[in-house]
Amino acid sequence: MAQIRLRSRDWFGKNDRWGLAHRAWLRAEGFSSRDFQDKPVIGIANSWSELNNCNAHLRQLAEAVKRGVWAAGGFPLEFPTISLGEMLMKPTTMLYRNLMAMDVEECIRAYPLDGVVLLCGCDKTTPAQLMGAASADVPAIMVPGGPMLGGMWRGREIGSGTDLRRYWDEVRAGRLGEEEFCEIEGCVSRSAGHCTVMGTASTMAAMAEALGMTLPGAADVPAVDARRKALAEESGARVVEMAREDLRPSRVMAREAFENAIRVLMSIGGSTNAIVHLVAIAARLGIALPLARFDEISRATPLIADIKPSGKFLMEDLFNAGGLAAVIKELLPLLHASAGTVTGKPLGENVVRAACYNREVIRPLGQPLGPEGGTAVLKGNLAPAGAVVKQSAASPQLLKHRGRAVVFENNQDLLARFDDPNLPVDESSVLVLKNAGPKGAPGMPEWGHLPIPTKLLKAGVKDVVRLSDARISGTSFGTLIVHVAPEAAVGGPLAIVRDGDEIELDVAARRLELLVSDGEIKKRLASWRPPKPHYTRGYGRMFLDHILQADEGCDFDFLRGREPREESEPLRRFPNPSV
Repeated sequence: MAQIRLRSRDWFGKNDRWGLAHRAWLRAEGFSSRDFQDKPVIGIANSWSELNNCNAHLRQLAEAVKRGVWAAGGFPLEFPTISLGEMLMKPTTMLYRNLMAMDVEECIRAYPLDGVVLLCGCDKTTPAQLMGAASADVPAIMVPGGPMLGGMWRGREIGSGTDLRRYWDEVRAGRLGEEEFCEIEGCVSRSAGHCTVMGTASTMAAMAEALGMTLPGAADVPAVDARRKALAEESGARVVEMAREDLRPSRVMAREAFENAIRVLMSIGGSTNAIVHLVAIAARLGIALPLARFDEISRATPLIADIKPSGKFLMEDLFNAGGLAAVIKELLPLLHASAGTVTGKPLGENVVRAACYNREVIRPLGQPLGPEGGTAVLKGNLAPAGAVVKQSAASPQLLKHRGRAVVFENNQDLLARFDDPNLPVDESSVLVLKNAGPKGAPGMPEWGHLPIPTKLLKAGVKDVVRLSDARISGTSFGTLIVHVAPEAAVGGPLAIVRDGDEIELDVAARRLELLVSDGEIKKRLASWRPPKPHYTRGYGRMFLDHILQADEGCDFDFLRGREPREESEPLRRFPNPSV
């Protein structure tokens, strides 16, 4: 193999004033010249933060990565990025995913890095880092933080997010007391790491592995398991070789890799958020992923992983059953097994030794939990550009349904009225939330899991059809139709739905219809006026001016595609001065 010219040589390899200055500034940190002389410089993009419990252990993983980099003959340098913590960031981390992606991209681009290790954990940190790495296109490998330990309450296993929602509904219905709920609070989250169910964080770690951007096993090793650090060390060693091979994200994340990821997504009942993120990551590489392709793959992919919220097990159970590698091996007849990965080997070869140790958790391909994938894509006059539903976590009897709309104009309206005993709602109603999309909310928060009105909970109703232009947490369950596009705030048909309008849902036929005449819809749209913008300055203004719709990945319009670059050209936007 021809010797690859390292990018870092443009900083440290020149015998001029600037080469001296660059070397001297690193010596100021206590490094000697032999630490970085003719060695691949490896950046460690660390999204650690004490405001993000999912990522609170990434400092320890960074140290493990450094061990691997040093041992393989590289020079590791850790740098911070924005950290997006789902629980504490308001109104939503999705408002800042693109900002983090820009942070990651520009740090990789601006610094003297020959390779980078991406340390992620919480929901949006994973796609943001993959988006930034895809755009910068320097050799990169991802190390997710892993799921936290499963919770246990009074002998019952509980999963973060999913079971909290169930128990909160029991509190609201008067069937669970304050003392019990306080006990649950103390034991549901037992360690650092992300949610213990197949929420968005677990799903996106699985997507990173299915895309070929991690070492095998990275998606599911528990956060506090010693094997997570060992994997981080191996990843540090591998990225040094990747830098020497010039194995870039654009050479790993090809179209076949994205189709593999979609297939895996559908087989595990993964988060609906992954659709938005995969579309955005692919678009950074110039690859179009229309929603129709997601649905085609879903129809031809059985559900084989029995993980909450679609099933009954936790991520730790998946790990003990053989992990995502065992899922991928089971799916190999349906996958592009020759797709490349960061190991330098094809995906099929990476999982050749994988095995399933619990067929309750990972079903055989011929004996699935369901004949189709976890998520279905809907179309109709209410969602001309599409909407999605996690059919694997919905109520079967509601997947074909007609009901009258109970409309909430925004989230404030919802919060003010869902507890009202006089709310005109029954179990056949369709709850509709407007103005919760990318521009309307803003940021498309996880408001799509509309609470079941208290009067229905007390009557024993467990689920109703709920419809919005918002997102839902990957931990959510129920008959939730989300990502309705175009959103209400830009004049999509959702904007003109009124109380009492009939809505028809038919998941098998992939239809979502507002049963109002075309003439009436046109009349209502003609009188519609856009809401006042949420921001007039700063990042918020930039977000509103450039955000794309859900079916387009919610990226900024100016970030899609790739910058022209010769294969042998070192990545730099501005040349270093030579005198």
